[in-house]
Amino acid sequence: MAAAGGERGRTSFQRRPGAGPRPPALPGTRPSVRHGQLLLSSGLPSLDCVLGGGVAVGTLLLIEEDKYGLYSNLLFKYFLAEGIVCGHDLFVASAKEHPDNILKELPAPLLDDSYRKELGDEAAAVKSEDSQDSMKIAWRYQNLPKMETSPTTYTKFGHYYDVSKKMSPELCQSVKLHRFYLHEELPSEPEMKTWNMNSGYARLLQSIQRIISQEGFDGSDPQKKQRNVLRIGIQSLGSILWGDDVCCSDAPEDPRSLTKFLYVLRALLRKSLSACIVTMPAHLIQNKAIMERVTNLSDMVVGLESFIGSERETNPLYKDYHGLVHVHQIPRLNSLICDVSDTKDLAFRLKRKQFTIERLHLPPDLSDTVSRTSKQELAGSAKLLSSGCGAMAIGKQHLDF
Repeated sequence: MAAAGGERGRTSFQRRPGAGPRPPALPGTRPSVRHGQLLLSSGLPSLDCVLGGGVAVGTLLLIEEDKYGLYSNLLFKYFLAEGIVCGHDLFVASAKEHPDNILKELPAPLLDDSYRKELGDEAAAVKSEDSQDSMKIAWRYQNLPKMETSPTTYTKFGHYYDVSKKMSPELCQSVKLHRFYLHEELPSEPEMKTWNMNSGYARLLQSIQRIISQEGFDGSDPQKKQRNVLRIGIQSLGSILWGDDVCCSDAPEDPRSLTKFLYVLRALLRKSLSACIVTMPAHLIQNKAIMERVTNLSDMVVGLESFIGSERETNPLYKDYHGLVHVHQIPRLNSLICDVSDTKDLAFRLKRKQFTIERLHLPPDLSDTVSRTSKQELAGSAKLLSSGCGAMAIGKQHLDF
């Protein structure tokens, strides 16, 4: 009976004798629930939501710059600031601005309760305005899932930042920084044509490859067990400052340097514990075939369209926003289909302290009776809206009314 009772008291859930403790997780990362890929935050929780949870380690995020490069530069700084807060190593490359000046302009993180409360008051004011408008909007719009845009929503992944304040120098110096300024690199050595591309791209690839190998980020080498992530940021790639003429002519002399660079760069990312963000003045590249190849060589492609200087700046339909967000490509990671967001119409706005990506919808029609003419005008506005911001890879659909 004792033996039977002992057998009866045992459970099928027993610890294996050879099983050891789990390896510590990399700081600032989490595995994706859908495909198991290791993710890190882009620094903007609303952008992480659009990208399917974050930026996967080993992938390339391409940001198509807006006309004046104001808002794309903010996303670039958000990505770097998130790396500093998480303790990741940084590699900052630019031919336009010295990396030290870029690091001095990073936004301050909201790490204490005072800053969080200060920014939370601003978010609460916006939320109260939305709640007042919700009485006027049809019920089907109120049931749409919310995007994570304000610090009032609790999240364990990613941080919020105050764009009105700069990050402290002590915090910037707490991580290992690697800098690449093209105008300081070129005079040091003679002209080179490695990988059959121009000298600026070749030197940048050599610097990235050297850091990945020497600092232990090469995942293909089992002898090097690096427990950190390298964040790579490249500013205004493809501009004339890099020695590339793709932005100056429809038939450039060397149209393949840019695509060769991205091909080799993505190969380096795939075998290393690193993630890369690249901003590119896509509106200046006149040859559309080059842009198609650039898109295919990138894992994620997000374009920003600013309203500055356009007709939409004075259009009452867009009075609450500063531009549109075009999600051109989302990666297919460990699956046959990509992780598509349920939102196709996105816009961004820069508030006093916070940059957010939000759902874009037309203002509601408050009249009791709508004539046939006004219905046609509203349908035309919806068609115009769809053509402006519904350019995802899965198709274009206008908003449902």
